[in-house]
Amino acid sequence: MKIFAVIPAGGKGVRSGFSVPKQYLKFNGKELIVYTLETFQKNKLINEIIISADKAYFSILNRIKTKYKLAKINKIVEGGNERQDSVFNALTSLSADKNDLIVVHDAARPLLSSKILTEAITVAKKKGNALVCVKAKDTIIKGNKIVDEYISREEIYYVQTPQIFKYGDLMDAMENAYENNFYGTDESMLVKNIGKKINLVEGSFLNFKITTKSDIDLFKQLI
Repeated sequence: MKIFAVIPAGGKGVRSGFSVPKQYLKFNGKELIVYTLETFQKNKLINEIIISADKAYFSILNRIKTKYKLAKINKIVEGGNERQDSVFNALTSLSADKNDLIVVHDAARPLLSSKILTEAITVAKKKGNALVCVKAKDTIIKGNKIVDEYISREEIYYVQTPQIFKYGDLMDAMENAYENNFYGTDESMLVKNIGKKINLVEGSFLNFKITTKSDIDLFKQLI
């Protein structure tokens, strides 16, 4: 069994308010995406890394690969219009067996710990898939401008990445989605739509996705 890490990095980063995609912003002289990639490079369970990105940034990514000795980066492929398209482009570029594991992780989620990554892979090996998430700890409400109702948080989770699936299952889920003209917000939604049970793995609130300027400020403080 091989384990491939797929890093969709085609986002434009418009919500962050910067002129370049947030994954290429530098922190302490190092691009944000490097923090993410180094976790996968150092983890002994990961065999290969595939990045989906805008072609305009291929040269930067190749420079990053060399500079930071990210030898596990095997392919850099063109991203798509949506995250789902970027992941699909990466999958179709692979020579993988149906039981190989695909670990999908956001490029702008740089504080994933190796411990959580390893635990998620271990669960996926045993059960076929794994979804990293964190249990809600705040009061949850539903409403618009005013409170409509309070929702029990007992079974509420915030979905994170990595999300890990067998190559065959994820390809089936992707093809099913395209056949039905459906775009999901993440891979777990697509896999659940083909009838698979998704296994939860506890993540960390430190494993947050950098989306806004506030997230960037927090990341700066944490590093």
